[in-house]
Amino acid sequence: MAGHRGDATLARRGLADPDPGVRVAALGALARLGELTAADVEAALAGDAPAVRRRAVEVALAARGSGMRSSLPRSVTTALGDPDPLVVVGAAWFLAERNVRPAVPLLATTATGHDDARCREAAVAALGAIGDPAGLGAVLAALRDSPTVRRRATVALAGFDDPRVAPALRAAAGDRDWQVRQAAGELLDEPPAAPPGSP
Repeated sequence: MAGHRGDATLARRGLADPDPGVRVAALGALARLGELTAADVEAALAGDAPAVRRRAVEVALAARGSGMRSSLPRSVTTALGDPDPLVVVGAAWFLAERNVRPAVPLLATTATGHDDARCREAAVAALGAIGDPAGLGAVLAALRDSPTVRRRATVALAGFDDPRVAPALRAAAGDRDWQVRQAAGELLDEPPAAPPGSP
């Protein structure tokens, strides 16, 4: 209600509420009002309530003020190591949107080593969006992952200008998953290959 009524003071008071649900709502209200600061997001990411940390990465792009180009990207990069997979997914999305190149090494580690496929997929997408050459190795490795990750990795290859991309796309055009084949075919501008073993 504070967010819709323009009451930033009340919304900010909610950040200190003991109920995580109220803190989640307060973050959203401040973002809606244009009053969310980088410090607000960083404090929320340092908290122990997963729902609050999830909301923090979701609204981080709306943050304003001191730290939005320095400490906030660092805090969100650190959130790639969060135990909650949805925080990791949200962090990867923020880093892609902000083109945070210093996050590439940790994104690459997430893309190749995280236990949750959703996190690997989000990290691969972020690497493709950022397009830093240092991330290509992880994207190429992701082409051997589960179907959802392979699909994302195939699309992510479009973000790189490297001689390894075309051979990887040609290999993906013969993938057993039709969506991977389709994505590779579109990037190669040719029809997808038939699945392995088909007549």
